[in-house]
Amino acid sequence: MSLRALDVTGGYERGRPVLENVSLEIPAGHLIGLAGPSGTGKSTLARILASLDAPWSGEVQIDGSRVAGTKFGVPAEFRGAVSMLFQSPRAATDPRQTLARIIGQPADIAGRDIDIDALASEVGLTPDLLARRPHQVSDGQLQRAALARSLAQQPRYLICDEATAMLDAATTATIVRLIERRATDHGIGVLLISHDRDLLDACCTRVHELDDIRAG
Repeated sequence: MSLRALDVTGGYERGRPVLENVSLEIPAGHLIGLAGPSGTGKSTLARILASLDAPWSGEVQIDGSRVAGTKFGVPAEFRGAVSMLFQSPRAATDPRQTLARIIGQPADIAGRDIDIDALASEVGLTPDLLARRPHQVSDGQLQRAALARSLAQQPRYLICDEATAMLDAATTATIVRLIERRATDHGIGVLLISHDRDLLDACCTRVHELDDIRAG
């Protein structure tokens, strides 16, 4: 059981790939780290693994099955299997929505009931914050809500793209511990992308440098 990229090439402008022939596996229940300089394709790989963008070549597999399409074009059996936690919670959330709405949105889309209060408590949000909107909370509080939203999706795999880069050390430690616990208790496979090699070495089963997982 794993999320895999196999010889993936991709980018934003045809003829100018930012990611070439990369293979990576995220086993269920493990935290895998990915490091590398800015501009080398880490975020491109994250978006391809999350089926937000399609690879130009190569493929993505979930638990041994090839995944085709992107976003809502992904087949129903794979939709929601991979969730992504972005670097900037303000860019990734609707400023008009309350934190409760942000957390509950994936379940609403899937037609599934969830306990928003329990998820909020798990990520360290107090009940009084749930009625607030993004501009009324800190970056750390909003990123906790974004994490709760990702968990509400009940993913098999979670991709964290520099998700702690904008947070202080205490909030970073809290969020990483939550992610570690979810991986251990629920068998979620996690990819942690970060420039902080010490952080990756401290919590990940294995850490890859992007240049080391390019084919040939």
